[in-house]
Amino acid sequence: MKAMVFAAGIGTRLRPLTDSMPKALVEVAGVPVLEHVILSLKSAGVCEAVVNVHHFPEQIRAFLESRSCFGMDIHISDESECLLDTGGGILAARSWLDGGEPFIVHNADIMTDMPIGDIVAAHRHSGADVTLLSQHRPTSRHFMFDSTLRLRGWSRADGSASIPAGLDVAGLSPLAFGGVSVVSPAVFPLLERHASAVGRVFSTTPFYAENCEALDIRAFVPAIAHRWFDIGKPDTLAAARAAF
Repeated sequence: MKAMVFAAGIGTRLRPLTDSMPKALVEVAGVPVLEHVILSLKSAGVCEAVVNVHHFPEQIRAFLESRSCFGMDIHISDESECLLDTGGGILAARSWLDGGEPFIVHNADIMTDMPIGDIVAAHRHSGADVTLLSQHRPTSRHFMFDSTLRLRGWSRADGSASIPAGLDVAGLSPLAFGGVSVVSPAVFPLLERHASAVGRVFSTTPFYAENCEALDIRAFVPAIAHRWFDIGKPDTLAAARAAF
């Protein structure tokens, strides 16, 4: 199986820590978070991965080389000249990812002990085009799902904006995205079309919300609670370090 790891983030909220290193190499339990993510993916059967880079890219290259790429086939998608965001990042890595099988997408700043195989199994069982790790937690914006856990749109918690515009949220469940997903190659033609309309820098969030009728996008809510942290802020990084 293949995977993409988003490791290009600048880590603005973690400054001054990230003034001299990429966010993906910040340590939790004495190990860079990127290593935690890659080993988790490897345990789920991933043997080939793409890691995108932008902020201190040479440090990530050197780190992967120092670990012999963890015995995996790891490609670097170099976004040094232009940070492409999540949608643009996936599209830029299409030549590596589009092999006819679903692939995992994992944010490098997400620390979790959830077995990645669980979301992969759910994706294969449902036959969805995209499966999003989803959580009941406070956030200012949510993906909105129906009773079958199919995506129907996106909305700000205060109702000030939604995709599609005027989304009727009655009967829909708001869930927060957990930074891990499984994506089938069926998304690539729509990603290409979206990039033609908006340019090559774009997020998957509006893309998924705008294409939730054309694509079968499902929530995966783990039946068992697992540790999960977004280490992108000083307080959540401290919490992850305390938990792991």
